[in-house]
Amino acid sequence: MFKFVSMYNRAMLKKGLFFSALIFTLFTGQQTMAQESVAAPAPTPSSIIPRDMEKLQIMEDSMVVTLDSMNEAFLPDTHLGYSERFIRQLVKTLKIPNSYQYPFNKLKDKINIISPDDNSFRIFNWGVDMSQIFRRYYGAIQLPSTSLRLYGLTDYSEQLTKGAEDSVLTGGKWYGALYYRIMTNEVEGHKIYTLFGFSAGSALSNKKLMDPMTITDNGVVFGAPIFGIGSKNFPKQPIKRFILEYKKGVQVGLNWNEEKQAVVFDDLVSQVNDPNRKYTYVPSGQYNAFIWGNDMWNVRVNIMPIQELQDGQAPTEDDKK
Repeated sequence: MFKFVSMYNRAMLKKGLFFSALIFTLFTGQQTMAQESVAAPAPTPSSIIPRDMEKLQIMEDSMVVTLDSMNEAFLPDTHLGYSERFIRQLVKTLKIPNSYQYPFNKLKDKINIISPDDNSFRIFNWGVDMSQIFRRYYGAIQLPSTSLRLYGLTDYSEQLTKGAEDSVLTGGKWYGALYYRIMTNEVEGHKIYTLFGFSAGSALSNKKLMDPMTITDNGVVFGAPIFGIGSKNFPKQPIKRFILEYKKGVQVGLNWNEEKQAVVFDDLVSQVNDPNRKYTYVPSGQYNAFIWGNDMWNVRVNIMPIQELQDGQAPTEDDKK
């Protein structure tokens, strides 16, 4: 069974890589435009003239129809075609002047559109089911400007394999995921954005991750040594990307906890006591955390330890905090 899944995944990967290259080509012209554009102050919503507002609304309705077709299509092979159509529509729509100020409220019900608190960019982000067990992710980053400033993203997660935690990705390469939170910090006076994402791209496991991103004159860069733990390959060096991989069907948390002022995540253990088989990992019942300090995320282990109770004794409210 595993051999069949592996062969099938390789076939889907090859097809997905071809499609990703095509998608990146669609964005390439926009990426060049982004590099050559002179940064302009972010326009206000009133900057969109009525004629352009009408165009944006019409194009948004068309993109919603395309995404509905993609999600409802019975044959997985057709999903990629619909995604390509959607990208062409998206690029055309974002070329409308001051499109950065358009909220795409209807589109937000179909894909993830997320921005940091400083509104310095926004990410259009979605997944494509290539089969019942294989999924790839796509995205584009738009910067605020009167004219279009856009960077396309190519899912590079399958090529990273064992080096994912130690890799820095440039040139549109990106660890594909659906983002659900962005946190902003500063390192040596430069802003760094920690993106929280979820990936169901593997046939046997899911992942949650924290991926640092910076914006440079040459584009976006993913990965930075801001996590106070080492990897298996480089145990004495800070990892550049934090990844939790775990068994499908299991709920695993990785998110900011306002009360504790920390990123809290599940401690994971292998059900079969084999640390190399990530698809067997499940929550242990304990929780770890990252706390920001000295320009990095510092790990704290077992912040909410399991309490051993006597028979018949119930935990108090204080114990649950």
